[in-house]
Amino acid sequence: MNELAVEVEGLVKRFGSFTAVDRVSFRVARGEIFGFLGPNGAGKSTTIRMLCGLLRPTAGRASVGGFDVATQPEQIRRNIGYMSQKFSLYEDLTVEENIDFFSGVYGVPEPRRSQRKAWVLRMAGLEERRATLTRLLAGGWKQRLALGCAILHEPPVLFLDEPTSGVDPIARRNFWDLIYQLSAAGCTIFVSTHYMDEAEYCHRLALMYRGKFIALGPPAELKRALGSRALLYLETSDPLESMKALEGEETIGEVAVFGAGLHVTISDFGLQIPTASGQVADFTLAERIRARLAGRGILVRRLEAIAPSMEDVFVAMIEAEERKPQ
Repeated sequence: MNELAVEVEGLVKRFGSFTAVDRVSFRVARGEIFGFLGPNGAGKSTTIRMLCGLLRPTAGRASVGGFDVATQPEQIRRNIGYMSQKFSLYEDLTVEENIDFFSGVYGVPEPRRSQRKAWVLRMAGLEERRATLTRLLAGGWKQRLALGCAILHEPPVLFLDEPTSGVDPIARRNFWDLIYQLSAAGCTIFVSTHYMDEAEYCHRLALMYRGKFIALGPPAELKRALGSRALLYLETSDPLESMKALEGEETIGEVAVFGAGLHVTISDFGLQIPTASGQVADFTLAERIRARLAGRGILVRRLEAIAPSMEDVFVAMIEAEERKPQ
């Protein structure tokens, strides 16, 4: 087994009578990109704050880089990198001045500072912008600079909290290229994101809900968890009325808005509909869907089987949890 960078066992955090994190357990290997998903209030931020040594757990244990979060928080903070969605560098300083400042903050030894600065400028592609005021940089360049400053001290574990929020898709893709480079060099990346396409870039994902993990595994494995059901893409003249019309239809599970259409989960393969996995069943369900919608004056523009996305997995698992008795 790979060397472990993060170990968590039965971690609990209570605030009075409220349990924010409820007996969470997981391990992250050195060099792994570990994705952390969940709706607001699920307990993600509380978990991250405990792992960063900022909050003391109520119960359970956790170690980051070999240091105990309850008894060695200072050592943890010196040995991790952290980058939040809120840009935290000094906008009135130049690129180079920000790097110099954070070299001092993170205690980079004097003899190594020029070498580390050169590496950050090269890694972030900012060598030609070293004298540019940070506030004049585009969003993607700011993020690359923030990432570079977060890893000046070469931390073995890096926490990224919504790191690409608010930037364009090309900048996000370039940012993830840098994350892959760091992972290949042995840095462990713990990343929270609300972009479902980004979740698929992670080696493994944890889905947190109401303080607990409800799913944990590689993206492909989590998608296979929906393997007992097919998924259809439905595009109609009235998506919201279509959702109401399909409520209660036999064999249909969740119906969720997706772009201009709907994703419809089918829970029974006994019907002749070609599925994304190549299975085939009776086209009677498609005919029933069309007939039901036509009866309400709704035109079906497109109805076809598709492969599930991480967003489909996310929605299906959350809705399944919602249906469980509390």
